[in-house]
Amino acid sequence: MTHGGVFDSPKLKEEAAALEAASGEAGFWDDREQAEKSMAELKRLKARYEPWEVLVADLEDAKALLSLAEEAEDEEMEGEVRQAIEAVSETFEKLQVMELLGDPTDSASAFLTIHSGAGGTESCDWAAMLYRMYGRWVERRGFKMTLLDMQEAEGGFKSVDLQIDGPFAHGLLKGEGGIHRLVRISPFDSASRRHTSFASVYVSPVFDDDIEVEVKSEDIRVDTYRASGAGGQHVNKTSSAVRMTHLETGIVVQCQNERSQLKNRATAMKVLKSRLYEYYRQKQEEERAAGAAEKKEIGWGSQIRSYVFHPYTMVKDLRTRHETGNIQSVMDGDLDPFIDSYLRWRTGGPKE
Repeated sequence: MTHGGVFDSPKLKEEAAALEAASGEAGFWDDREQAEKSMAELKRLKARYEPWEVLVADLEDAKALLSLAEEAEDEEMEGEVRQAIEAVSETFEKLQVMELLGDPTDSASAFLTIHSGAGGTESCDWAAMLYRMYGRWVERRGFKMTLLDMQEAEGGFKSVDLQIDGPFAHGLLKGEGGIHRLVRISPFDSASRRHTSFASVYVSPVFDDDIEVEVKSEDIRVDTYRASGAGGQHVNKTSSAVRMTHLETGIVVQCQNERSQLKNRATAMKVLKSRLYEYYRQKQEEERAAGAAEKKEIGWGSQIRSYVFHPYTMVKDLRTRHETGNIQSVMDGDLDPFIDSYLRWRTGGPKE
């Protein structure tokens, strides 16, 4: 593998050992920001090779168990051997998918934005459901989720901006970008009719400061406003929230999670640069519609995944054709099968 996979594990272990040694040196934490970056890189490196080492150990255990069963001619051990082999096979499949994360930004954390679309109150509630779904996925992964901005509306959220930190968060989540469609019996309809709602998800990488994306001041409009939500009385007294609009592309980002307008401005700029990077990267890919993630109507005909609660239960990805009838499990954050199938489909890797 040429992109830092398991076959490069000696090199990865060497890099990790160097970082680990540096972390024990005097003065390492004097520059806290740089130290945290180093520790995040150490965690990323270990996440690449340690699971493979565990898999090799588990495989050796399974082989030893098989030999023991053959020597003892104990048929009762057959089930135990089969379970061990199935567990190794399942783990191998998951790690094999991780080896498909070879893009330069795959190892980065991710900005994820959810916008409600066609459907009014229904779609605002759908946006809130997606917010909960991704939150549960983050918990399952042991990642960290930070709320950057939330625009509340009747029934739920008009938009939610998140930062998700964890090894390969962007690589894992990049396939979530697109229109998500919900079909259900509306809890807001007194006649209990079936409604269809839409919400869009945008995903882009969190860059380190050393990655430059040029944004000229004359290319953006900056608006400030009073923050809402958590923050106590302060949010009602100062215009600390920041909204940035990129005039050429129409991309809008917002941030209100900090009390300081200066900090919110810095975070908004970071998100804007990330979204612009992703926008122009997509534009260069001929197989994708130019700027599709920003310009598609959030409605019929542009969805990537459908979630059906009625008249039957099903979640189906319209690109990979992967589907499941256990919709509650998906809404509780069980997204890995969809993520895996997307990575295989996108890279032409081993199919399901």
